[in-house]
Amino acid sequence: MIESGLVYQLQRAVTEILETNLNHQVQPNEVLVNVTSKNFEGDYTIVIFPYVKALRMSPADIGERLGKALQEKLDYIVSFNLVKGFLNVEISDKEWQSQLNTIFKAKDTFGKHTSTGKKVMVEFSSPNTNKPLHLGHIRNILLGWSMSQILEEAGNEVVKTQIVNDRGIAVCKSMMAWSNYGNGETPTSSGIKGDHFVGKYYVIFNQKLKEEYTNWQQSADAKAVFEEKGKEGQSEVDFFNHYKNDYFNIHSTIGKETKEMLIKWEDNDKGVKDLWHKMNSWVYEGFEQTYKDLEVHFDKLYYESDTYLLGKEVVEQGLSSSLFYKEPDGSIWVDLEDVGLDKKLILRSDGTSVYITQDIGTAQMRHADFKMDSMVYVVGNEQDYHFKALFETLKKLGEPYASDLFHLSYGMVDLPTGKMKSREGTVVDADDLVKEVIDEARSAAKENGSLDDIPVNEQEEIFKRIGLAALKYFMIKINPKKRMTFDPKESVDMQGQTGPYIQNAYVRIASILRKASSLEKVDYSTYKSIEEAEKNLIIDILDYPYIILDSAKNYDPSSVANYAYNVAKDFHRFYHDVRILTAETDEAKAFRLTLIESVSAILERSMNLLGIQMPSRM
Repeated sequence: MIESGLVYQLQRAVTEILETNLNHQVQPNEVLVNVTSKNFEGDYTIVIFPYVKALRMSPADIGERLGKALQEKLDYIVSFNLVKGFLNVEISDKEWQSQLNTIFKAKDTFGKHTSTGKKVMVEFSSPNTNKPLHLGHIRNILLGWSMSQILEEAGNEVVKTQIVNDRGIAVCKSMMAWSNYGNGETPTSSGIKGDHFVGKYYVIFNQKLKEEYTNWQQSADAKAVFEEKGKEGQSEVDFFNHYKNDYFNIHSTIGKETKEMLIKWEDNDKGVKDLWHKMNSWVYEGFEQTYKDLEVHFDKLYYESDTYLLGKEVVEQGLSSSLFYKEPDGSIWVDLEDVGLDKKLILRSDGTSVYITQDIGTAQMRHADFKMDSMVYVVGNEQDYHFKALFETLKKLGEPYASDLFHLSYGMVDLPTGKMKSREGTVVDADDLVKEVIDEARSAAKENGSLDDIPVNEQEEIFKRIGLAALKYFMIKINPKKRMTFDPKESVDMQGQTGPYIQNAYVRIASILRKASSLEKVDYSTYKSIEEAEKNLIIDILDYPYIILDSAKNYDPSSVANYAYNVAKDFHRFYHDVRILTAETDEAKAFRLTLIESVSAILERSMNLLGIQMPSRM
């Protein structure tokens, strides 16, 4: 698809001219071709500066020779001009028509890349089963889903997966709280969604632990601990603020019961395992509903309870082959200092696994299952070091996919009201946030009354699409590496850089096309003097395959989000400046209708990559 585009044609022609006429070799993708700045005449600009030193010629001489040769080689270049080290070329109206014809004929697949023959696995979401999905998970899920779609559009076979963190002390906390304080309550009896229900008991556990800790601080035992371990000049308040984890592990009664429950779980105690299965089943039902509401799904699920012991055998093999080493206490480590990291624990002295042990085994299991060529882990930036260590360890083990692993690291999400704390129950749940943005969309639509003439069920579907577009677009438009603040009200603004703004462009085009549906088809090949606004939209569409490659290469869905916004913005400008249904000639009308239908298709496809559906009306 790229090979048929104007930019590639210019790049290839420049390389051929440089080699034939000036005895200088470059690759087509090394030739810099940009859209010409509005301040200068021309459609595309070729940057001359990179060749000045090698050719020992002035930019003006190179540009003049290159411009004349391009005119001879490409019949659609009607003129050129030089501005310092920049060669601006103007494309003929006939070629713009030809490009639009190519786009329109393939509008449903335009820019989709041919198969790379590679299989990519994308891991995202990967929640804990002690609480519901929250605002942070939403960014993870939306980044993972959109990256999966973009990688597929770039020609890869993609497997979407997650590992559910369904075991461990945090899960046992919810189980212990329900056992002690639940009185047989269930999601059904309480009317609370399953994952919210279990999360409620995780909060209760921490409340009870806080009460216990507060009372303990008044005891003689606590005073003795402070006298023994407190630093000189440190207040009791400051000491006990930092002693929470030690208290849980050493002194807490509820902490002791919870750790005993975890040991029983690992020993396959029937009663504990039955409780674990029951409470996890409640959570899974809740998760599934949230994923359905967010319109995402997975190809394969992995569970930590199945994989947490994986990797031990690999570690032993690495030890026997001297890839790893053992400390006197029996713990096993990998030395990563040769790659700029440090020494990393990979198996505890008591033989229990750590996270990297599990991740090594899980990676091997996934490769055995799917034979993927590469893998993308969508995980918050607090785990940056972990993934550097994991990837380097897999390289030392000689894993065939180890050189093509990527951590899609992303910043945390805040709200205008501040940060979230799951232990205190102040987290914004994903379900509540989805409901809020849909309510915002409903409120905005009811204010202008534009949907009052259609059935309520159809209105609700439109509200949902607008609300989800607001949420998803706002989350994805920011570069993943940046921390962000999500504002529900701002996200539904029809005038800002939002999902609804882009949907509005699509809906406006659909309305025009409906009005034009009864018109007779007209040949627009004689249409002359193509407007600047028309060229801009064609150039936008021709950029699509490049945007896909760039986004896939950099693992950055925000490129596609910003591209869709720019196309919508150019359309709105076009709509304001150029007549369509009342065009000056039938040929101009036909050309513009073909153009906006192509714009509509590229907007729909771009937004679909972000997991956003277009509404029929707004």
